Amino acid sequence: MKKLVLASGNSGKLRELSALLDKSQYTVIPQSEFNLPDVAETGTTFVENAIIKARHAAEYTGHAALADDSGIVVDALNGEPGVNSARFSGSHASDESNNALLVEKLGSVPEAQRSARYQAVIVYMRNAADPSPIICEGSWEGIIILEAKGSGGFGYDPYFYLPDYGCTSAELSADEKNRVSHRGQALRLLLEKLPR
Repeated sequence: MKKLVLASGNSGKLRELSALLDKSQYTVIPQSEFNLPDVAETGTTFVENAIIKARHAAEYTGHAALADDSGIVVDALNGEPGVNSARFSGSHASDESNNALLVEKLGSVPEAQRSARYQAVIVYMRNAADPSPIICEGSWEGIIILEAKGSGGFGYDPYFYLPDYGCTSAELSADEKNRVSHRGQALRLLLEKLPR
């Protein structure tokens, strides 16, 4: 098995990526096992932030690194929260406070105008100096609802309604979510491009 350091402390992302890589030749090691210092996500796009995180992890661990930068993009909020999805409600944000702020901002917006998408960018860097990282993207369309439904997933999942499925992302099984989600799409593309 080839080791990949996951440049994230998000346990939900670790679960999803580990499950998606389960049948590959790669095993994911969380960056927490290396006591990495935090790195500032100073990029203005998902791609920039994913590269920053992957390079940082590869530099400190000496291993190939995998970084995901993802978030939810809401059309009625001009693309917010976007790259600030994890910190939408401030520096001490939680899933609960982020969702509360999202619902507050969209409270007077008709459902037909609450279109949104989850975006994910996954970057693979062979080493910290890799001049050509592998970059893969995925996008998942939905609508923001104002009352939470479901207990699965994490982040904005209980408010991300999928018209094609008649439920929220939080109501999907983990396997089904991995099959259709933004992160699942990006990771399947990555698996096709990873060195054999």
